[in-house]
Amino acid sequence: MLRVLIADRLPDSARTRLQEAGCEVIVDPGLQGDTLTAALAEHQPDALIVRSTKVNAAHIQAGRSLQLIVRAGAGTNTIDTAAASARGVYVSNCPGMNAVAVAELTFAHILNADRRVADGVADLRAGRWEKKQYSKARGLKGRTLGVIGAGNIGQAVIARALAFEMRVVAWSRSLTPARAAELGVTLCASAVEVARQADVLSVHLELSPATRGFCGPAIFEALRPGATFINTSRGELVDEEALAEAIRTKGVRAGLDVFHGEPAGDAAAWTPALAALPGVYGTHHIGASTDQAQEAVADEAIRIVLVWAATGDAPNCVNLAVKTKATHLLIVRHEDRVGVLATVLDIIRQHNINVQQMENIIFSGARAASARIQLESAPPDALLDHLRAQDPVFDVKLVPLEVQ
Repeated sequence: MLRVLIADRLPDSARTRLQEAGCEVIVDPGLQGDTLTAALAEHQPDALIVRSTKVNAAHIQAGRSLQLIVRAGAGTNTIDTAAASARGVYVSNCPGMNAVAVAELTFAHILNADRRVADGVADLRAGRWEKKQYSKARGLKGRTLGVIGAGNIGQAVIARALAFEMRVVAWSRSLTPARAAELGVTLCASAVEVARQADVLSVHLELSPATRGFCGPAIFEALRPGATFINTSRGELVDEEALAEAIRTKGVRAGLDVFHGEPAGDAAAWTPALAALPGVYGTHHIGASTDQAQEAVADEAIRIVLVWAATGDAPNCVNLAVKTKATHLLIVRHEDRVGVLATVLDIIRQHNINVQQMENIIFSGARAASARIQLESAPPDALLDHLRAQDPVFDVKLVPLEVQ
């Protein structure tokens, strides 16, 4: 029986569906740090599902039976994928499932920054009627929205911006001129050029070593005085000191759902200096927190677990090798019977050659099969002759691979 540990809050339907599929399910949404280590050591689950909970090398080592980690959300920056790869543990995520929810919050921030809704509500609750002050707004129609990162969330933001009749300029490493035309946006040569043209700049990048601090001094120096900056992705994408300087010196407004060093739990006393600056409107990292998004993410997380359990393949896996060290492909056509493939692999082992990847394809009738084995180095003629000498082996071919 497959054992699944859910270590974050998911809709109860996730537990029910897994149990209906025959899984043993342990649900403990409060696990993190040492308590997660202890739970993994105690329960030894085959699969772990998390949302924002960080999974590090110590957790992966404690879960000796762990084979699959599913991040119920976009991105996997909270998972130590290098440690998982070293232990042969699949890491999958649920990209695009919360894109609409994050795009909706992005536009809530854009509209609020323009109309100062939050300030007006605060004044009204404090007994102050300030119609003259809050009657000043630029409006969005005809303004330019700059989008950095045109993945699922960026594209959802673009679609909504066009509905508001905004002009959209964008940059993303993967965005091509043809795709930009399909989306109805102007493709810029760089993120800095996007910032230079934007009345509103919204960032939608995944967090990685390459994108950490991506929105730094160059971006904010290019941004127009009085522009609006929106971040509903990850706090670490932004150089907060550079943003604070732009707020103080250029009158930039900011709508931020994420911050550096934000608390990991649901409630805490926390006073970030950036959030206290005039013109900064903060929310509590709630971009994906709608019922619709949570149900969609949970459905995708469960799909990943069940497909993996049924087939051995993990959908949306992020830590499989794109390329291997293989230099040659060995193709062995053979009878489909007990021990043949084991003999083939033993002969390869005798010649001290490492296997990178392999598959054994069975033909109809289950009388013959073709083993396709990627080798780390060129096999000697003696190895090939040894294989051809085996009675159950029909034929042996060696194909050199292009090494990049």
